[in-house]
Amino acid sequence: MSNVIGFHYTLKDKEGNLIDTSEGQSPLLFLVGSGHIIPGLEKEVVQMNVGDKKQVTISPEDGYGPIVDDLKITVKKTQFPADANLQLGDQFQVNEEPNAPVFTVVGLEGDDVHVDGNHPMAGVELHFDVEITEKREATEEEVSHGHAHGEGGHNH
Repeated sequence: MSNVIGFHYTLKDKEGNLIDTSEGQSPLLFLVGSGHIIPGLEKEVVQMNVGDKKQVTISPEDGYGPIVDDLKITVKKTQFPADANLQLGDQFQVNEEPNAPVFTVVGLEGDDVHVDGNHPMAGVELHFDVEITEKREATEEEVSHGHAHGEGGHNH
């Protein structure tokens, strides 16, 4: 039987800088086993009960993975469409594969474009404060769709 877990979270890096939070928003809902949250966090929250609060530290290996140097590459501007106005921070995929890495433009030097296909949080130790707000059995619709639905149904 599949479960849906709802939780509030605050995410910081190891220096204590705020990265993300659900404060002021609805709790994050996820279908256990759907892959919608990082493995290390899922492993912790499935063991918690409604009302539990916990501080959780997730290693890069259980989060967004280690930095892969082979995903940091330099290409020529000519490999982009002629009308592309490349800016630092621009993101793109090289193909339509569902799991293809998203590359971010991290440097521009003359005709060289430096791109990085690592997740922006790769290699980062993550520090979560979590509070479980909901634990329930998933509906048939949630299981068939592969994700949790919030109040009043869902939006795709």
